[in-house]
Amino acid sequence: MKLYTFFRSSAAYRVRIALNLKGLAYDSVPIHFRRGGGEHRSATFLAVNPQGLLPVLEVDGMPLAQSMAIIEYLDETTDADPKLLPDDALARAQVRAMAQVVACDIHPLNNLRVLAYLKASLQQPQPAIDAWYRHWVAEGLGALEQQAKAHSGSGRHLYGDAWSLADVCLVPQMYNARRFECALEDYPTLVSIDAHLRAQPPVVAASPEQQPDAE
Repeated sequence: MKLYTFFRSSAAYRVRIALNLKGLAYDSVPIHFRRGGGEHRSATFLAVNPQGLLPVLEVDGMPLAQSMAIIEYLDETTDADPKLLPDDALARAQVRAMAQVVACDIHPLNNLRVLAYLKASLQQPQPAIDAWYRHWVAEGLGALEQQAKAHSGSGRHLYGDAWSLADVCLVPQMYNARRFECALEDYPTLVSIDAHLRAQPPVVAASPEQQPDAE
């Protein structure tokens, strides 16, 4: 397998965590978002993913885009533990709902292309952009904190007592929240869970600082 990735892409970070958790080997192909005007905009990469977004996982020559779809594909096609989606339909739906707080509500409003549009096209000053970012993080994490309190088992995972898709989404989002200096004191459950997850070797290996293209 070949993973097109960028060390700071939180969506690619999710996929790296999932691959490492399952012990699946892959070749990393860094695509830099800023170098040369953005390598993700090159004709070569657009032939791989017409959206020009990361990550892309290439399996037997077939490119798969969108991190959530990639992770579910890995979960469905490998027997490797941990399983990231529960067998029970209601539990599976709850895990997806928690994961989507990050992947569908927080991240799309705060990714690089949105922030760049606010700055370049709408000519918003940096303090306004920072306020935008922190607002949407607070909106999402506030809800996720309550869900974690309701569904976490031992306080080490978002749902129950085992790894899930929700955990895989939480770690990169908390990394970004710290990077952009978002206040996290109102989310003690999330902070505690994230600290436990980040200490696990597969997550350490997936962290941005450990990637070959890290700056």
